[in-house]
Amino acid sequence: MKLRAATEADLPAIFEIYDEQVLHGTATFDTVPKTEAERFEWLHLNPGGRYPIVVAEDGAGVAGWGRLYPWSPRPAYERSAENAVYVRATARRRGIGRGLLAELLRLAPEVGVLTLVARIVDGNPASLALHEALGYERIGLMRRCGVKHGQVLDVWLLQCVLDAPA
Repeated sequence: MKLRAATEADLPAIFEIYDEQVLHGTATFDTVPKTEAERFEWLHLNPGGRYPIVVAEDGAGVAGWGRLYPWSPRPAYERSAENAVYVRATARRRGIGRGLLAELLRLAPEVGVLTLVARIVDGNPASLALHEALGYERIGLMRRCGVKHGQVLDVWLLQCVLDAPA
């Protein structure tokens, strides 16, 4: 597996992976695939150059991607970001998600992000286990906050504080 910064050429592969969850899964609460223009905007949504997007490549191309997002537009939250990690269905359980999340954790302090937040739908034990294995803690459960595919869903809120005392 090779990790690198995402480029515009990666957008079709990134959104092939993402759209599977948009249309059929609950890992995202998006319900409609993005247009080509929205995908380009998504790639360049990077206030101050602070929010990296990385891809993992395997022999079949882009196997997964991860990114940091602003947690809030309010300036007082500038040290905090939300992470997202998605892996192609045929590439799961090979350490790609772990590699992507570990890379985001490595990059975060370099861009001034010292608190990472993740929202994970209840019923996704693999994502919860991955985040917890890399130092995230569950800090709350948002009950019945989303609806997708006719299901009312709970969402776990997790946090990893990178500058916390040992």
